Amino acid sequence: MMKIRKFSWAKFKKNKLLALGVAICAFLLLTPMLHLPARGAATSTKIQFVAPNWVAENVKDPNLRILDVRNLPLDYIDGHLPQAVNIADTAFRGPREGLPVQYWDNQKLGQIFANSGVTNNNRVLVYSDGRDVLGATMVAYLLERSGVQDIAVLDGGYKGYAAASATVTKEFPKYKVGRFIVKDNPAVRVSLSEVRKLIGKKGVTFIDPRPADLFQGKENLWVRNGHIPGARNIPWPTFTDAQNPHKLKSLDEIKQILADKKITPADNIIVTCSTGREATLQYVVLKHLLGYPKVRVYEGSWTEYSTQSDLPVATGPEQVS
Repeated sequence: MMKIRKFSWAKFKKNKLLALGVAICAFLLLTPMLHLPARGAATSTKIQFVAPNWVAENVKDPNLRILDVRNLPLDYIDGHLPQAVNIADTAFRGPREGLPVQYWDNQKLGQIFANSGVTNNNRVLVYSDGRDVLGATMVAYLLERSGVQDIAVLDGGYKGYAAASATVTKEFPKYKVGRFIVKDNPAVRVSLSEVRKLIGKKGVTFIDPRPADLFQGKENLWVRNGHIPGARNIPWPTFTDAQNPHKLKSLDEIKQILADKKITPADNIIVTCSTGREATLQYVVLKHLLGYPKVRVYEGSWTEYSTQSDLPVATGPEQVS
């Protein structure tokens, strides 16, 4: 009887050690994969540009939050969309390790969204006004980056909305501050270390939406001036209406602009600009409106790149082969 018990116990210990070994191997194999961003993978996030009448059709949805990201608070106080909360687009960035205008860390971004009444499950509409649409697309990008899945940008901005005789108000909305937990999506962006590896690679296309003089290095703004070698220069206003920089041109016109630059949906596209803000317009248009599957933002952009003395800098007009 004692022999049977000893044999069974030994067999149990052997099986237990075998199972433990299998579990450890599986953990070691799978752990690195958990940290790899899904480059170009399909995403359930949707960013759309919507017309002024969309607001009237959706404003009563209790799950909708509206962010007025104009930088002058008196503009908001003088009139805004019903239920809109004002949070300046400048509030989303600050210094990091000596570099100016970098996106805040995830914890602070989460606090900003929570204080603006946004929770993880809300639909969010963003709009701005003034000289450019970039504040609105930047915040839309950060919402996607943080895990929000249903995002809209007001096409035409506040100017277009008011011109359409849509309802404006001076009343401030009432809401409870909830919780916003950032679900970071690294697949929407590239880091400096990744940029280093991608320069000159076949199938990789850098798009630079800065003005031509900055792109070509004619203006002495940074320590080093110019652009990433091989980048295509598509100044961001070429995507927008000449009379209202918050309104997009037709998608057919934008497709033609891209075709003229020999940019296709098959390309691995990195959008890089001055500070990571201008890039968000073309990121949103290419990825979400045109459906290009592999589009990312280099957030550090020229502010960071120009400080790296070992990285190559090209000057003059773009070279499109």
